[in-house]
Amino acid sequence: MFHPRRTIRALLLPLVAGLALTALPAQTAQAASTLTNGGFETDGSGVATPSGWSEYGDTGASYVESGGRSGSYRLSQYSSAAYKVETYQYLSGLTNGNYTLTAWVRSGGGQNSAYMALKNCGSSEQRTDLPVSSSSWVRIVTSINVTNNQCTISINSDANAGNWINVDDLTFTSGTTGLSIKGADISSLAKSEALGGVYKTSSGTTGDALAILKSAGMNYARLKVWVNPADGYNNQTRVLAMAKRIKAQGMKLLVDFHYSDTWADPGKQTKPAAWSGHSYSQLKTDVYNHTYDVLNALKAQGTTADMVQVGNEINGGMLWSEGSTDNWSQLAGLINSGYSAAKAVSSSTQVALHLANAGDDATVRWWFDNAKTYGINYDVIGLSYYGYWHGTLAAAQTTLDDVASRYGKPVFIAETAYPFRLDSDDSLTNQIDTTGELVSGYPATAAGQLAWMNSVANIVEAVPNGRGLGVFYWEATWTAVTGNGWDPTDATSGNGWENQALFGYDDKALSSMSWFSHR
Repeated sequence: MFHPRRTIRALLLPLVAGLALTALPAQTAQAASTLTNGGFETDGSGVATPSGWSEYGDTGASYVESGGRSGSYRLSQYSSAAYKVETYQYLSGLTNGNYTLTAWVRSGGGQNSAYMALKNCGSSEQRTDLPVSSSSWVRIVTSINVTNNQCTISINSDANAGNWINVDDLTFTSGTTGLSIKGADISSLAKSEALGGVYKTSSGTTGDALAILKSAGMNYARLKVWVNPADGYNNQTRVLAMAKRIKAQGMKLLVDFHYSDTWADPGKQTKPAAWSGHSYSQLKTDVYNHTYDVLNALKAQGTTADMVQVGNEINGGMLWSEGSTDNWSQLAGLINSGYSAAKAVSSSTQVALHLANAGDDATVRWWFDNAKTYGINYDVIGLSYYGYWHGTLAAAQTTLDDVASRYGKPVFIAETAYPFRLDSDDSLTNQIDTTGELVSGYPATAAGQLAWMNSVANIVEAVPNGRGLGVFYWEATWTAVTGNGWDPTDATSGNGWENQALFGYDDKALSSMSWFSHR
């Protein structure tokens, strides 16, 4: 289990280790202007201290052994007893500027903390937690602005007995990383508030949910649009009202068109009732007009959409059956209608296409290869990634890296979530409600929820060439409020997701919200 104080501890410098680093005179002697022995190949197996590196703390818990990601060897930190150890390398003579540390890592999880850090570089220490991945290697990055011609590269474990990490293939090169999108879907918020939903700061002060999310670091909001929903929410009028609040907080806006009166996803893409008898030709006009009307109304009130999704989780197409992937040329026509409408309103609005299942590279490739063949227009690729359904972090990383490279487009996680508890706050059984459904190494606690979000953010940040834009949480404000259930046609339907909101059952902001302050 993660230590419950992990979220606080992660923000504090390991004071003793930090002091030791600045006080050790031997460092200058071994300092280099480039990273030495980043693959841990220099010495062979069983070396207590790898060439070019120093150790601090329980030094017996850090060593080189066989089983590298590339080459023969890797660095491991492990002990059968609880331990704290740091393996570090001090670099001097650096040209000031931005640098990025890249590392391939594995971890069995369970540590109080396990992270890569760049510190003593003249600007604030930067850290990246190691994701829990016990079999597959995952690439992580950490970037920093060097202002004093030096920097210390640090690999840290504060671990319980039997915890372990593997690290290999480190590089330290010029460049910078970070996420431009630290977002959340808040489509449920207006209805929640209308039905008495309350949102509080972590200390218990009632406030505006958007302001609370903004203060945690959220910078982008996602709103779904249904054409004529039964409950009158998530339609054009409601989206316009919420957009004003979003922009007033200084946030950007993603508008997610479902082209339906209710949920659209890989299992259902039901046409809006008003379009049900329409020909394919008329549907193209419907898509254009609806998309244009919503986006133009947003623009007219001074809240132009920054990004638009033409369709929601359209793995099988949209507006079935005419727009199914059984007929790519027709699907292309429908998507391109939406694209054209968005660009007609605002040429700077980015158009995203959104698929489910970031863990399935083959399907995502199949889809976007067809998109290329049939001339489908888009700017950005969005993928849903729920770790309890869509495979490992390593699998999601493979997909993100592959599609960003293969299609030359930026990528983002359009939806992800994780539970902070398993029991329900209403009468409806939650989507994820047993420990067996969880991702290994990520408990259903606020700390586990935070660790999951940081891990997802970290693999997006690591997408090469700056093509990883960021992450949207789904759904930050969907707490259990009577009447605000999943079914817009049924006021008695419940919420199966309240244990994955970013507000607790006491309505207070959870500590996991701090993922929004990711680099």
